[in-house]
Amino acid sequence: MMPDDPHEASRRTLTIRSELSEIDKARAFLRESLAPCRLDEEEIFKLELALVEICVNITRYAYPDGGGPIGLTLWIEPGICLEIRDSGVPFDPRLLPPPDLDRLLASSRRGGLGVYLARKLVDDFDYKRENEENIVTLSRCLPFTN
Repeated sequence: MMPDDPHEASRRTLTIRSELSEIDKARAFLRESLAPCRLDEEEIFKLELALVEICVNITRYAYPDGGGPIGLTLWIEPGICLEIRDSGVPFDPRLLPPPDLDRLLASSRRGGLGVYLARKLVDDFDYKRENEENIVTLSRCLPFTN
């Protein structure tokens, strides 16, 4: 349970399997964790969409030999930080160049926007490789309402 004061540092964690069917658990975890913050729906949706895009990429690409875990940690101090971990193949999403949106729209190819979209939806997008894990941290500096 998170404290009544959303500015107080508090950590919540969840581990899911890297399967598309598990992403709804990640979404519910995020929404439940943010409930005490009383954010407007648009801000929650932005964070939720960024989380989903990163989890989908992990599910599709991190574990070529089969699924593995995705670890989520959320804390508030005073902004919202969401850490997403996997022990899949090393991959630094910050190194992806911005997509050619005109070319993507003109082609029938699906995909290619997930990381770009996630980066646009948050204030800070960080990556590190530590202890054989990919660690993506998404941060939003948001006003809290009472």
